[in-house]
Amino acid sequence: MTPEDIARLTYLRRARDLIDREYAKPLDVPTMANHAFMSPAHFSRQFRAVYGETPYNYLMTRRIERAMALLRGGMSVTDACMEVGCTSLGSFSSRFTELVGLTPSTYRAREHLAVAAMPACVAKIRTRPSRKGQPAPEKPGQNEPSRIREALVVAAD
Repeated sequence: MTPEDIARLTYLRRARDLIDREYAKPLDVPTMANHAFMSPAHFSRQFRAVYGETPYNYLMTRRIERAMALLRGGMSVTDACMEVGCTSLGSFSSRFTELVGLTPSTYRAREHLAVAAMPACVAKIRTRPSRKGQPAPEKPGQNEPSRIREALVVAAD
């Protein structure tokens, strides 16, 4: 790895850390790119090449991940939506359903005993929403099992 590659990765990590830290605030690609000292287009290409998803998708995944924890704690769907920085309940619900495989209200209503029984570090990994590695639905509109459901099944066994 060249010194330029290391510097580029360091700048991208700064932007990713910004997303992780400030996920509830309004963030856009130009703001993230500023933290990486890159133009927005170059930043988006580099971020996707390194982390496997666009900066916006990464931000939304972090928001959904935090919303899942709030919903497990009993917070209402609307409050969780606003708490994590989403301004549209419809968009939040659509993205949540896409990533988790359940609607936010269905997820909130489920028992989360398996997650509660796991150490926090394991629960964070097992319940993290992810687009990667999920097979495409066989029929349009059919939701495949998510990592959340898989974790609950494994923990229940």
